[in-house]
Amino acid sequence: PEVCLRLEVGPNAAVHSPLAVQNGFLHMLVHSYTAELFMSFLTNLGPFLEDEVIPEVIPMEIEVVDARITLKDDSPRVYPTSPGPVPITLAVDHVIVKRRDDGVFYLTGEGSPKQEKPVSVLQEQKAPVECVLAAPAAGTRGLQLKEVPELQRELQTMKIALAEANMDKARLLQEIRKYNPLFQL
Repeated sequence: PEVCLRLEVGPNAAVHSPLAVQNGFLHMLVHSYTAELFMSFLTNLGPFLEDEVIPEVIPMEIEVVDARITLKDDSPRVYPTSPGPVPITLAVDHVIVKRRDDGVFYLTGEGSPKQEKPVSVLQEQKAPVECVLAAPAAGTRGLQLKEVPELQRELQTMKIALAEANMDKARLLQEIRKYNPLFQL
């Protein structure tokens, strides 16, 4: 992995933010980082991050390019015959984390709009609305524009029902495999 760090303090740091003149500005670039971490490592980080003194806000920009982190669950198994949890891999193409003078971290990605949103206020993405017209054939008429939103709502409802059914199926298969690890569907 490649890691580049740059810390600017003083009048030249004013180009980043007014607070950077006093507290400094940290720019960090992490490129081609690959790691395997145990979940217990992440859960035990809490005591190291807690502090009784409120730290000074240092404006910063952390850029992560082409990173891959694999998380493995190392907790004791509840059922000895269980195959265990599957590791989770987090692949990051290009993410930028910025901390402004207000102390809030902003998360942006490559090609995202210039308007930044705080990490704590991420909003649910909405699917784009498309206009669908069926070609009239054999006595059928095209869909009316007022029917399109209704059909989109029905489609969304069906997608949610399908996702729930798939989750139920996976949960039932996991329950069956507790008793018979060789079970195949």
